[in-house]
Amino acid sequence: MDEPAPSRAHGYRPRHTLPFRVEALRQLRRRRTLVMLGLLAALPWILVVAFKVGGSPSRDNVPTLVDVATRSGLNLTAFALFVSTGFLLVVAVALFCGDTVASEASWSSLRYLLAAPVPRARLLRVKLAVSLAYSAFALVLLPAMALLAGTIAFGWGPLEIPIGGTLGAGDAMERMLIVVVYGIVSQLVVAAVAFWLSTVTDAPLGAVGGAVGLVVVSNIVDAVTALGSWRDVLPTHWQFAWVDALQADLEWEGMVKGSAISVAYACVFIALAFRHFERKDIVS
Repeated sequence: MDEPAPSRAHGYRPRHTLPFRVEALRQLRRRRTLVMLGLLAALPWILVVAFKVGGSPSRDNVPTLVDVATRSGLNLTAFALFVSTGFLLVVAVALFCGDTVASEASWSSLRYLLAAPVPRARLLRVKLAVSLAYSAFALVLLPAMALLAGTIAFGWGPLEIPIGGTLGAGDAMERMLIVVVYGIVSQLVVAAVAFWLSTVTDAPLGAVGGAVGLVVVSNIVDAVTALGSWRDVLPTHWQFAWVDALQADLEWEGMVKGSAISVAYACVFIALAFRHFERKDIVS
């Protein structure tokens, strides 16, 4: 005769285990979180000091965002985003999403979390939500601090377009909001790859480095123009499509394609993360 299944402990609710607030506070106390957020907050001020010491940049034959960086706070914000998109913001997102599960495994604390008991799927959902929240905050913190630093140093004014023309401050702020939202969406592929690797390896640096390495390799392959339209499906091909939002005539095509590619990759790697973690041996 079959034995009856053990009943749950009185008051146990799987959905109430590991609340978002608890995990967010745990991550906030981590040194890597504070260091990365501090670096992103400090970068605009470092750029201000560099421009003050070096003087206003001179225009090149091909005008770029650096040529107008000191014209207003909005221009410094655009320049700060331009120099950070390809690497610094990638590292920040990879760090927040790649360190979250792997660090628990490396400290052997993952088994205790699951024995709490926290269902595996819920643990991943909460950790993913927290890491994405910190990633989004990082992508908002940098332009917000750049706008503050630039306005204090260079004043409030319209956004000057390098190739000529200006956007009024009101219109420019709306365009900056589009830029930030697109930046968050475009970094989802980095977040998903880092999160997946975090469930595969017990080495946090391996997960972070793997996601950053993907971006580096993608950028190298993207430079091979002989690939033609095949480059459109690379994870980083559209990472600078937000520049189209800072033109006199707003162009959506690049950002729409980039968003679709990023979300598609993110869905695949997040699904792989959940699939692998359900079968992961967490006691060895």
